[in-house]
Amino acid sequence: MRRHEITTGNHTQKHRNGPVYRADRAAVAFGRVLRRSGMRVGSDRILEFIRALEAVGLSERSDVYWAGRAVFCSRHEDLKLYDAAFQAFWDELDREPLPPQPKDPDVRLELDSVMPPKEQVEADEAGEEAVKMRYSPIELLRAKDFSLYTDEEFGELNRLLARLDVSGEPRVTRRLQAARRGLIDHRRTLRESLRSGGEPVRHRFRDNRLKPRRVILLCDISGSMAGYSRALLRFLHAGVISGGKLEAFAMGTRLTRLTRELASKDPDRALREASEAVLDWSGGTRLGDVMKEFVDRWGQRGMARGAVVVILSDGWDRGDLGVLAEQMRRLKRLAYRIIWVNPLKAATGYEPLAGGMATALPYLDVFLAGNNFDSLEELAEAIARAAKKKPGPA
Repeated sequence: MRRHEITTGNHTQKHRNGPVYRADRAAVAFGRVLRRSGMRVGSDRILEFIRALEAVGLSERSDVYWAGRAVFCSRHEDLKLYDAAFQAFWDELDREPLPPQPKDPDVRLELDSVMPPKEQVEADEAGEEAVKMRYSPIELLRAKDFSLYTDEEFGELNRLLARLDVSGEPRVTRRLQAARRGLIDHRRTLRESLRSGGEPVRHRFRDNRLKPRRVILLCDISGSMAGYSRALLRFLHAGVISGGKLEAFAMGTRLTRLTRELASKDPDRALREASEAVLDWSGGTRLGDVMKEFVDRWGQRGMARGAVVVILSDGWDRGDLGVLAEQMRRLKRLAYRIIWVNPLKAATGYEPLAGGMATALPYLDVFLAGNNFDSLEELAEAIARAAKKKPGPA
């Protein structure tokens, strides 16, 4: 049987049927196949797959299969898609080698409107005006999945988030203040009447004072959320510097308060300080234990009372689901509204099958996706509507 060599790093490994080519090209090509099949595969996972191939080698197909499955599959729906893509791709690899990696096309996008000016409108074959469509990179970026962002696109995301208002509508308190209309303020009215000989010529009024409703953001920074944590933390930063009453926390194997670290106006500095404060990046998730720590230490002492609590997580939980259910019940009694943001919800055919997600679902007021900027705008609107009448689960 003919064999061919696949190079990984500074050494080569043996495979069958073909000439020499690099393993990183195989990993990139396989990642493209997975994307076309509907899976969310970012560059971070492809890099992890290349490292896995360097560790397990390519001589055994089963080793490659399990390495790829551990790297690319983060939800139940991914398993069937991965199996089909692996079977098709590696069967083809056995028959013929991968072609050289093609050079990415040079695509330039116009920065102005999608409709050209009148003088740029050309005529088609029939002599009628033909409109040349232009794509706006901002519109493309708004709908693009966060797991596929480049470093340059994250810089543009900062500018988009700077214009996003992440604050709840004011709530009515029991305290009263002077107003143009409302309840008659008898004390001020009588005091003013002394200037007119005891006649209450002008009535004074008072009404309930408005107070900003507190918003609490709890962001999952576990390994299964690695493709989205960076963008969601930038959303937390935008909320903290927006000026409202907002608290930010990171959730992993422990709970870390990040409000002070994210208070800097510079997004890069804020995220750098937040990353230094968090000790369990890309680890496991124990949602029940983390929620219990939040409710015991912060929520029950007043922070969560009447607040809008936003949980940004994919719902994967390695802990006791009974603990999570009990803490969600406690939080439901304290909070005014609970919003859960799951980036996986945007996938076609998504079902909340993860244990933590299925456990928390009955206690939610709103269930949203958070995979791109458009969905974060929807989240900001949901937070702003928190002072209005509670709807059912969205």
